[in-house]
Amino acid sequence: MLKVFTESDPLYASELTRLTRRGDEDLERVEPQVREIIRKVRAEGDAALRELSLRYDKREPEQLVVSDFHERARQVPEHTRAALAKAASRVRRYHEHQRDNGFRYTENGIELGQRVRPMSSVAVYAPGGKARYPSTVLMTAIPAQVAGVKRIVLVTPNPEGEVLAAAELSGVTEVVDAGGAQAVAALAYGTQSITRVDKIVGPGNLYVTCAKRLVFGVVDIDSIAGPSEILVVADDQADPRVVAADLLSQAEHDEAAYPLLITISRSQAEAVVRELQAQLATLPRREIASASLRDHGFCFVARDLDEAARVADLLAIEHLSLQVRDPDALFAKIGAAGAVFLGDYTPEAAGDYAAGPSHVLPTGGAARFSSPLGVYDFVVRTSLIRYSREAILAQQELLAELARMEGLEAHARASLYRK
Repeated sequence: MLKVFTESDPLYASELTRLTRRGDEDLERVEPQVREIIRKVRAEGDAALRELSLRYDKREPEQLVVSDFHERARQVPEHTRAALAKAASRVRRYHEHQRDNGFRYTENGIELGQRVRPMSSVAVYAPGGKARYPSTVLMTAIPAQVAGVKRIVLVTPNPEGEVLAAAELSGVTEVVDAGGAQAVAALAYGTQSITRVDKIVGPGNLYVTCAKRLVFGVVDIDSIAGPSEILVVADDQADPRVVAADLLSQAEHDEAAYPLLITISRSQAEAVVRELQAQLATLPRREIASASLRDHGFCFVARDLDEAARVADLLAIEHLSLQVRDPDALFAKIGAAGAVFLGDYTPEAAGDYAAGPSHVLPTGGAARFSSPLGVYDFVVRTSLIRYSREAILAQQELLAELARMEGLEAHARASLYRK
């Protein structure tokens, strides 16, 4: 259950500090094994991918590249396709606002600009462990499609109908039946049946995360993702039942998830704890949620909302729920957060499924320096520069002086020789 700390508790500050380091995943522990997996896939291609799938997933795919995924996608019930289509429409509409068409301008005979073009091919990873995530397919593939990416590869182990339906609705062009570090290696380096991609995005377990870090530079990646996390800030008007439900919505993801709470009264904290106990009793995934609460669940009782804002900014959380009287005023005091859910009527689950923004968010405090997945993650920018004769003549002495300041005479001459 949630561990509760008040500001007067000597452990309040130390537990907060420890939580700021939650992003320090134990990647080193699995890195030797992941390096060997990557080496094997690079050397043996499809054969290694099949062998490793059998070893780790206890199954060998019938076909690595799923040739009939469109037919299988259309076999799901119509109500399932309709729900996915509604969510896809909202996700697409939101991300269309992120399009960047580049720019050009001219000053004193110098034309400058930036061209923005989509990447040629990307892969989206959808986990296939404790649960199935067709929503992750929507939230990763649709921004890529809106960006204009022509080849979008979904990689997921043992894809089922709902996942394939989401893939079809999201513009996925290929589906690969594989998972784990071996799938990441296949996408980064290519095999006999899988052509390499330019970028790999999407959440995964510790092995997937480690593999993404190791292949970065060969391909681009979105982030080093950790366990899911939520921080609810609740004042004394917040409904303990709703607060508890939001905490459990993340706790049921994984035993390693972080359900965190900040209140401004001990009585509110105690009311939420009672609600957590009551709701856990009927939760289908209560064993997972209970482990998450036991190992990673914390409540900090702050003296006021200014302290709550300081703590929230310090934690730089993935999902931040502000269940207070004036959520906008509180949000203005908080800098770092992946996605913010404003007010009592905004469940974090809306962000997971159908609000619109991608639910692939920075975790482990990475919201300090990174952003949610978006269209901008699937484009490449190129700088444009053109000088007229008059412009270079006006600027060549400046260029030469700057070049000679760095001891680069050829740079100076490249400017001065233009007449």
